[in-house]
Amino acid sequence: MTAEDELSTGVLLFIPYRALENRVFAALADAGFDDFTTAQARVLQRIGPHGTRLTELAEQAQITKQTAGFLVDQLEKAGYVHRVPDPNDRRARLVCGSEKAWAAKEVADAVVAEVEREWETHIGARRMRQLREALTRLREITDPWA
Repeated sequence: MTAEDELSTGVLLFIPYRALENRVFAALADAGFDDFTTAQARVLQRIGPHGTRLTELAEQAQITKQTAGFLVDQLEKAGYVHRVPDPNDRRARLVCGSEKAWAAKEVADAVVAEVEREWETHIGARRMRQLREALTRLREITDPWA
């Protein structure tokens, strides 16, 4: 039995994700986006292009509304987000990404694309395609927001 046989599928999924995340955060820091935490980033990455309600951010990040509010407050102070009235409900507000957030996203997206190319080179195009197909199928039963 090899060490890989002893690792759960969840751990095998987590290891490359953590490596990817570390590369993204390093590139963001190098580009001057070093003023947010991992927890804040996990909320930030869930903001849609036209804004997202705080309750939706909390649900998607699987944190309390109070925690999401605290993290959004911090992101707002750092200039990554702003809040605007929800055009569909005057009582609600949307959290929207700022130009700074979208600039950071461009850096992150470039690193993700680079890492995915490296993975494809390592495991081959066919296996990379199969991996994406399998993970997309698993998302059907694991991601309530899919």
